Amino acid sequence: MKSQENELVSLHLFVDVILLNITLYLVAWFSTEITSDNYNNLHDYILRLNLSWIATYFFMGKKNLYLTNRFRNRVYQITKRLFIYFIIAISLNVWLKPDSFSSLFFIEHTLCFYISMIFSYRMMVLYLSFKRDNGKNANLAIFTGENETGLLLKGIINNNPILGYNFKGYIGERESVEPEMLGAISNLPKIIKEQQIEVLFVGLRVSNNHNIDYILDTCDDFGVKVRYILENFRWRKSKLKPDAIGEIVVINPREIPLDDIRSRIVKRAFDIAFSLGIILFIFSWLFPILAILIKLTSKGPIFFVQQRTGVNNKTFNCLKFRSMRVNNEAHIRQATEFDDRITRLGKFLRKSSIDELPQFINVLMGHMSVIGPRPHMLKHTDQYSELINHYKIRHYIKPGITGWAQVNGYRGETNELWKMERRVEYDMHYIHNWSFGLDLKIVFLTVVSRKVLQSISKSLYSFVLKGIEKKDVQTVSEQEPLHGTSIHSI
Repeated sequence: MKSQENELVSLHLFVDVILLNITLYLVAWFSTEITSDNYNNLHDYILRLNLSWIATYFFMGKKNLYLTNRFRNRVYQITKRLFIYFIIAISLNVWLKPDSFSSLFFIEHTLCFYISMIFSYRMMVLYLSFKRDNGKNANLAIFTGENETGLLLKGIINNNPILGYNFKGYIGERESVEPEMLGAISNLPKIIKEQQIEVLFVGLRVSNNHNIDYILDTCDDFGVKVRYILENFRWRKSKLKPDAIGEIVVINPREIPLDDIRSRIVKRAFDIAFSLGIILFIFSWLFPILAILIKLTSKGPIFFVQQRTGVNNKTFNCLKFRSMRVNNEAHIRQATEFDDRITRLGKFLRKSSIDELPQFINVLMGHMSVIGPRPHMLKHTDQYSELINHYKIRHYIKPGITGWAQVNGYRGETNELWKMERRVEYDMHYIHNWSFGLDLKIVFLTVVSRKVLQSISKSLYSFVLKGIEKKDVQTVSEQEPLHGTSIHSI
């Protein structure tokens, strides 16, 4: 995984380039320097000024990296960067095409670009701070030890909402009455539950590392992400890759491919495109048909909505087509093969997996992914997290409609512990070996799986056959009284 600083630099560069080009077109639209006669010169400006801004990032890409509530400091950093950009842009334009370079147009654009950056980043800070203060888009974080490194980390987190953390406090070697001390390391499970912690920053010292295994195992049991912070020794090469938050070196001991923001963007783009395709071309016409059939075959709503465990152990409302009669055990009792709660139509929906189709809405809303570990109802999350080691690591990523475990045969009922253990093993393999190619492979195996196709065809055949048999029986029963009356009359 690349350093988080590199990811943020790329994000800032992307935003700045968009602002640069928007202001270029706006200034060109109103400027007297760019007319219909020399409008082609605008393309030269676009190329040269974009190159100039990218070159600026090589000189001071990280100087203006972290967002801060100190508006004066923000303006100062933006001003320094723009000054370097100004020098590079003038040098490049004068060197390449001095005759077509308009100083007035360039100054107008630079001023407009400068104001737009200050305004945009200020709005970004206010927006992200608002979301964090309201408990959205923020991982609740704590740090082991209220020392110099911990105070520095707290300041960086509080002043940079773009990092996505909400600092809750510290834990120490022993209990303390300090306001921000949440308790001792020995009470870590209780602290995680009470504070609903999602990320734990652990300060590493050469002289004090005996709690590392205990902390890591405890966090694995609760699905809490761990980040190591180096405090008082020089970094040396190892299998762990260093990250950075400001001046602090951070290590992720449970690094996975989807920790990389670029991988998450690729996966999310695929989720949106794929789910939109399914909703527009399949769900749109199939929904009214199934809605009518569900209503005709049993009383109750069309959708079955159940709270399930999602990414970072957060619950969400998972959507399904209702395949059971309305009952009081739907959220605590798993469906079995011969479950009398399942309707006749429901058997077909479940065997063909069509009942999962509404979950593409969950994907579009960001609760789920097309591919990932299947989400379990809350009771199963509590139950299996006690029985299977590190079970909650599967919640590091978004749950999926299908997954590596499902295409390998571990789908449906888990009436024995070993089945869930095997499912978790496959989920772990997927989490630690994710790639876009693996997602495409799982989609392909899900669609063309012989077992799935056979299951759909058998279910459809059985459903239609039973409907025909039922119709024949009703026809015979309706004819019998007439036949009997005619004999009697004879």
